[in-house]
Formats: sequence, structure tokens, C-alpha cells
Amino acid sequence: MVFEVMKVPTTPFEGQKPGTSGLRKKVKVFVQPHYLQNFVQATFNALTPEKVKGATLVVSGDGRYFSKDAVQIIIKMSAANGVRRVWVGQNGLLSTPAVSAVIRERVGADGSKATGAFILTASHNPGGPNEDFGIKYNMENGGPAPEALTDKIFENTKTIKEYLIADELREVDISKIGVTNFSGPDGPFDVEVFDSASDYVKLMRSIFDFELIRKLLSSPKFTFCYDALHGVAGAYANRIFVEELGAQQSSLLNCTPKEDFGGGHPDPNLTYAKELVERMGLGKSNSGVEPPEFGAAADGDADRNMILGKRFFVTPSDSVAIIAANAVGAIPYFSSGLKGVARSMPTSAALDVVAKSLNLKFFEVPTGWKFFGNLMDAGQCSICGEESFGTGSDHIREKDGIWAVLAWLSILAYKNKDNINGDKLVTVEDIVRQHWATYGRHYYTRYDYENVDAGGAKDLMANMVKMMSSLDEVNTIVKGARSDVSKVVNADEFEYKDPVDGSVSKHQGIRFLFEDGSRLVFRLSGTGSEGATIRLYIEQYEKDPSKIGRDSQEALAPLVEVALKLSKMQEFTGRSAPTVIT
Repeated sequence: MVFEVMKVPTTPFEGQKPGTSGLRKKVKVFVQPHYLQNFVQATFNALTPEKVKGATLVVSGDGRYFSKDAVQIIIKMSAANGVRRVWVGQNGLLSTPAVSAVIRERVGADGSKATGAFILTASHNPGGPNEDFGIKYNMENGGPAPEALTDKIFENTKTIKEYLIADELREVDISKIGVTNFSGPDGPFDVEVFDSASDYVKLMRSIFDFELIRKLLSSPKFTFCYDALHGVAGAYANRIFVEELGAQQSSLLNCTPKEDFGGGHPDPNLTYAKELVERMGLGKSNSGVEPPEFGAAADGDADRNMILGKRFFVTPSDSVAIIAANAVGAIPYFSSGLKGVARSMPTSAALDVVAKSLNLKFFEVPTGWKFFGNLMDAGQCSICGEESFGTGSDHIREKDGIWAVLAWLSILAYKNKDNINGDKLVTVEDIVRQHWATYGRHYYTRYDYENVDAGGAKDLMANMVKMMSSLDEVNTIVKGARSDVSKVVNADEFEYKDPVDGSVSKHQGIRFLFEDGSRLVFRLSGTGSEGATIRLYIEQYEKDPSKIGRDSQEALAPLVEVALKLSKMQEFTGRSAPTVIT
């Protein structure tokens, strides 16, 4: 079929500024005439010509509401802008880590390689007609667009006058694997629908010892549960855990991807992954059924993960530290050693202690996966993580939820390889407690105040900045709240100079550092689609083996009290309690 290119007049929309996670808004915003089209054209206009004309692009996402319409729009716009071919995961489904893998690893039948991707996701935010949608562009390294490009996209959205679209191009059936060929003014244009899981499964097989994990999962003493929260991880769970590793089908929970995530909130934490939390024995009710030995959950686009043992929660900060401490022995991909490790600034310092002990390069970066990507591209970082349930390695340039689950299964399999038929297996809790005994424990919690008034949130942060200039005043408030809390010895706004490209990121969060190594961190988060989210991070380091077994919330209660008094949280936000505690 021959198509023609239409130039459609348009006018700019307010607030189309993509953050590190792309552009996220309510569906009702995205479905406005020309809204999505403006953003896509602004992106094409921001890219260099060779990344568009004759290029291969990936277009897929987590399958949330409006995704199928968006895929067809982007296909038509790609054709009109001179793109040579578009690769689409079957049914428009590709996890964010799988998109990164496809860009980096997949080679077309004609030798073609992708130079970028439009990923359709709002990550861990809810989906449905009245919920969230999102879009972001990833580069040829498989990672998110750098700030220089997202700034250019934003500038383009403010001045755009027209977009190009092949409006009469017939819709491609993205439910069927195969190639659809078209012809246009620039020559041939193809859309290839391919299996969503194959490239990713192949990559995972090359990283982990699937045979060793299979032996663990076949042990009658080992039980397993994986909850995809009706996100895109469901498109991979059966292939990897059941077909490749031999897990029981009954161990998969909510693994059918749904446009509205089954009406749930696809955020893998103790608040929103209710069914898994109950099944793992961490809920309020007691069913009398013995929980599985290992449980895990994913978010909407499968880049985040939560790891649980039987009646035991592993903090994301501990998780990345434990993976790093065990990677060389347990995961074949790392058998020759780690290049370095990195964490986001708000993440606990558990990884720092491992890095020091193992004499590894260590980096503390702002929140945003692109900072890890820079280090990885420069060959300086192998494993990284962030407290917001994101863990990953240099196999791709996104965080990777299923990779983290396989890493944990690998560690469990490795620790039990000589004991698979023994009386008792080494458990998740055993591994974590042994880690604390070796490296000390970082008591850690995060309070999220979601959808608070943006003005109040900004005022709260501005007041904290002002307070940083007088530590005496800060310590008067601290001691007035709790005399048993150590004194503040430093307060700053975190600033990062990238060792690879020299770029400087300012205003990345407010830190209060205490004499005993405790920390309070306050950040405004940009991952919601409306209002503001204040994140409060509370951390206390304990090396004394006799004090590492306390309940986390109990151990941190004095610091929490100080944080709320110091920030005047209720006064500025009107909230007496956080929305989520993790």
C-alpha cells in the first residue's frame, strides 16, 4: 500500500516537559486532539536526522489503557517522518527493560539495529480511562534520553506549528507476529510485530545459571510466588519461571497483563502488593497456610521489584547491597569481577559498606537511571540500585525487575547448591541476617506524602533550605524533639558532578547528616501525574551485632519524630500521616 504524508497544523500545549521518566499525565490529557502527536513530532524534530530518516525504532510499552491507540498513531507518524521500520512487541507489550534489551541486542533479518524507542508507560502509576498514561524516548544505548535531548523536546513542544502523519495508513494488527509492508514518498516502510519475550529471555539465559536455579525450584522444600500486579511482567513470567525454570503455574499471581492493572495500583511495595504480602505471611490476617520461601513482585512496566522471604521484607537498599556482595560467586555474568557499584543518593549506605569491604569503585548519584547509564557506558559500574525498588546491572540501561528476582534466586540456589536435599534450606531471611552480621545493618524507611498541594510542598522545601544555614537552630529543634537522637553535623542540598560527561545536577534533595551516621533526606518527586509527592527518607546505621535484630519502625521512631518536627510536615501539607510507608 502506498501512503501519503499529511502536514497537520497544530498549536503548543502547556507543560509538555519530559522528566527523567518521560512525560506523564492523565489519560484525559493525552486523548486531547494533537496532544500525543505534538510530543512525538517534537521528539522527531529534536533527534538528529540519521536517528529518524531510514532508522529502525521500537514502539511498545506496558499495555496500559490508550497504549494500542498510541502505538498506531506513532506508527503513522514514524512513516510520515521517514523512519524505515518500526518494531512492535506482540500486542504492543514490551517491558521497559526488554525495550532496552531489544535496542541493544536485537538484529533484524536484514541486519537492521534499532536506534531508539518510544516506550509507552507511566511505570508504577495506575492505568485506566481516568488514570495515568506516559511516553518516553530511549536512545541507541537502550537508556533514557539525556537532559540535553529532553530539554530540546520541551523547547520544540512550545513552538510546534505542525506535525507529519500518514493518516490513511491502514492500522497494523499488532496481535499477530509478522511484517506489514508499505510504500511512501521516502520508499519502503515496514512494521514488524515480534514475540515480546524471546530477546529478553535469551539475554537472561546468558547472564544466569538457569540449570542451578531450576534445581532449587524443583526442591520440594522450596516454594515460590511471583506477582506481576497485572502489569507487563506477566508477558515474561510464564516463559521464564514456568517454561525455563520449571516453577509451578500456581506460583504465578496476577500475571495476565490488563489495561487497568486489574483496578489495582501496580507499585510493588508493602502497601499496594496486598495479595502477595498476605500470601507471604506479612499481612494482618493469618490464613493458617504456610507461606512460600520466596516471593517477588513487579510494577506496571516491570522495571521495579520487591523481594520477600517467608514473613520477611527485604528493603531495596539491602537488596542491591546483598546482590553486589554475592554476585561474583552466584551469577556467571559477574564471575570475572565487578567494575564498580552505584546507588542513588536517597538509597541507604548499605552498598557503600560492601564496596569498601570488597575494594570496589563506588558512586552516589542523583535519582534517575540515566546517571547509572553514563557510568555503565564508561565501563565503571556493574551493579546499581535505588531505594524506590529499582535494581539493575550493565546488561541493559534500565532498571530490571525480573533480573533482580533472578539474581536473588541465583544467590539462594548458590547458597543451597550442596544442601538441596538437606534438612533445611538457607532462606532469604538467613541471607539478610548473615549480611547484617558481616556488614552492619542500615535501618531504613521511606515516608511518601502523595498528591500534596504543590505550593505547600515547595514552601516546605524552601523552609528546609533556609534552615540549613544554622545548624545550631536545627540542633535545638532536634534536641527539643528527642534528646536521644545524635546531633546534626552537616546539612546540604545534594549536588552531583558526573565523572563521565562533567554535567552538574543541582537541587537533588536536602540532606541532614548526623554524628552517628544517621541521615534524613527530603525530596520532591516528579513521578506522579498531578500534585506533588514529598519523599522523606530516614536511615540509621547499626554495627553492634546485639542491636541489629530490632523492628525497623521501632528503631527509627526517634528519627521519624525529629524529621516531622524539623520539616513542619503537617503545617505545610495538612497531612498527619504519610500515604505510603516502605
